[in-house]
Amino acid sequence: MSVAVLEGIRARMLTTARLTTRVLFSGPDDGIPVLFIHGNFSSATWWEETMLRLPPGYRGIAPDQRGFGDAEPGARVDATRGMRDFVDDAIALMDHLGHERFHLAGNSLGGVTAWWMMAEHPDRLVSVTLPGAGSPFGFGGTRDARGTPANADFAGSGGGLLNPVLIEGVARKDRSLDTPFSPRNVLRLLVWGPPFIPAREDDLLEAMLSIHLGDRDLPGDWVESPNWPYFAPGRWGATNAMSPKYAAGLVPRILAARRKPPVLWIYGAQDVAVSDNAASDPATRGQRGLLAGYPGPERYPHQPMMKQIRLLLDDYAGAGGRYEEVAVAGSGHVPFMSHPVEFDRSFHRHLERADTDRPG
Repeated sequence: MSVAVLEGIRARMLTTARLTTRVLFSGPDDGIPVLFIHGNFSSATWWEETMLRLPPGYRGIAPDQRGFGDAEPGARVDATRGMRDFVDDAIALMDHLGHERFHLAGNSLGGVTAWWMMAEHPDRLVSVTLPGAGSPFGFGGTRDARGTPANADFAGSGGGLLNPVLIEGVARKDRSLDTPFSPRNVLRLLVWGPPFIPAREDDLLEAMLSIHLGDRDLPGDWVESPNWPYFAPGRWGATNAMSPKYAAGLVPRILAARRKPPVLWIYGAQDVAVSDNAASDPATRGQRGLLAGYPGPERYPHQPMMKQIRLLLDDYAGAGGRYEEVAVAGSGHVPFMSHPVEFDRSFHRHLERADTDRPG
């Protein structure tokens, strides 16, 4: 991936016990560690400005996740493990760097990884920040705030979700605005949120075009289903890993964890990627005629992602955890890019409060 890093960001290729990948760093080597996990169709590049704005004394760390950017080719995501490949990679990286405990921030797919981290390794987390995080139930195929599947086979989730025109555009390294589903147009409409366009849009697009493609990467595989929209999750790749099929028991484990790190849930009020009527939801696409044969909202409703997140966090607070919810007016899916002042105000306060309150 030929994207130069910003001044103040250091890039290194590291080999941990699990993965060889590019890792970006900011701040002092002995600073308080903050691990940044990027989302789908992106890379660590997306976090650079946020890392540089960390308060003095903090160390930003952002890896390219497996299947993205400069992570080693051939390192697959076994979706039957849910998001555990991403979690295990992150823990191996922090072990390699000698960080026993750390702050965690995850956007979109990275936010789904953060939910899994809260279930698998809560003792390692000083705090969790969820900017534009996906639902703990992943994406596709659920009908209510408790994550009840719309179909027993979780049809409507997994590798079949991704628009093939978009995947073809990524494969061709299409940098144009020539078609509605060109990679750049998808970023502008679904991620940035009009009218915002990042100053480094070209670099961020290059990161998007660096994803690893294939039926064991993105979009991943899928199986035919008798239930609309006639595809169900396969077993490979990040999109399948986010299927609710592989998230059984995740929410109860988050709630049962003895240590509950404080959570900042911060999102764009105009986010159309994660919402209760997400633009990429099969129900939305069915209503717009982009997926044929839509059976209607009673048979296949929109996934209420925001309601799912809010209910989990309310239950988390009831079980002894603490969270803060912040909606950033005018922002889309990446408030840390579009509204850095508002984002940093909440984010930095959250980090510093967690460090003040941390035991021992």
